[in-house]
Amino acid sequence: MLKEKFKNFNPKNLITNPMALLKWLFISILTGIIVGAVGVGFHYAVDLATELRTEHNWIIYLLPIGGLIIVLLYHLCKQDNNKGTNDILVATREDKKLSFFIAPLIFISSTITHLLGGSSGREGAALQLGGSIASCLGKLFRLSEKDKEILVMCGMSAAFSALFGTPVTATVFALEIVNVGVMHFSAIVPCAVSAIVGTKFAMLCGVTPTSFNMTGIPALELLPLGKVVILAVLCALMSIVFCVVMHKAEKLYSKYIPNRYIRIAVGGLLVIILTLIVGCYDYNGTGMNIIEKAFSGEAKYEAFLLKIIFTAVTLGAGYKGGEIVPVFFTGATFGNVAGKILNLSPSFGAGIGLVSLFCGVTNCPITSIILSVELFGNEGIIYFLLSCAISYMLSGYNSLYKEQKILYSKLSLELLDRKTQ
Repeated sequence: MLKEKFKNFNPKNLITNPMALLKWLFISILTGIIVGAVGVGFHYAVDLATELRTEHNWIIYLLPIGGLIIVLLYHLCKQDNNKGTNDILVATREDKKLSFFIAPLIFISSTITHLLGGSSGREGAALQLGGSIASCLGKLFRLSEKDKEILVMCGMSAAFSALFGTPVTATVFALEIVNVGVMHFSAIVPCAVSAIVGTKFAMLCGVTPTSFNMTGIPALELLPLGKVVILAVLCALMSIVFCVVMHKAEKLYSKYIPNRYIRIAVGGLLVIILTLIVGCYDYNGTGMNIIEKAFSGEAKYEAFLLKIIFTAVTLGAGYKGGEIVPVFFTGATFGNVAGKILNLSPSFGAGIGLVSLFCGVTNCPITSIILSVELFGNEGIIYFLLSCAISYMLSGYNSLYKEQKILYSKLSLELLDRKTQ
């Protein structure tokens, strides 16, 4: 019996496994520190840009000029065909080389976009910053191609956690985002360590973790559960709308304005015109202040629709940043409004909307459930579990990221292995 038990025992594992752990502890701690430092710098750059724009609203009239600078910078660095976060996703599953220039380019261009009033987020820049820096570290340490892919995921988790202060979400997001239906657990130690180090480094530098004060969580009863099911279904539909509008805007720009310089200048002009039409600056930049208002019970009925339009016009034209914070904005304001209609607390509706929409556009249900806990605490986790499950199931095969792969069907145990729409 004892002989049979130890038949496949290999004494080399006693040495190999601890050495692998030590290797990844060293590399991921270093990655967390470096990427965390860059993430902190980016956080303060975006905050300063937002503050300057808020104090000097006229600065949005410079958005077309800022766009021309962005296109020129990418051209000078030979990154005209850079696909942003999609390139990072490809690098996590195949031998795609990431340029060193991606990190400084996305840092500068995203800051310009926020400074001059483009509607974008921070996480797209964070994923590109982390992935690019980690890729360079992989070359420095002469890692194998498979280890480089893990290190790119490690960099993604470090950057995401440094900016948002959500290390558990960042870790699982890096494991879950690449291939829907399969999680790359071989990267769990590097991603976890780098995310923790990135978060801690950011906190030491004064970056406060993202959180929202959600109120009005109902008791666990049949009626509110039914209302949450309805809200989750609506959020799944809204996630499809969000993804389709983002991709359609990019295609329309490319079709009718093939010249990158003219395209981005026109996009900047459209953002200015839209801002003048709505008569406020709620939809320029990240809009974090509007998300906070949604959780305090205030949200304009049209806010979620206008944010989608502003973001599509901005990012489709070639401005840089990310879509996740606009998703937070859209989900929170939509959930606030729908919550009122369903006779739920507007604040609670905002929370369900934010997380469910995030789940629908990223196809990351486990990440989304964990995100709800890190943003709001665990009191309403049953409601978030239900809403994320439904949103994931009904959001189809759409995604913010065209290079994300759906490996398994959302409706049956069927292998698909296809890219998202």
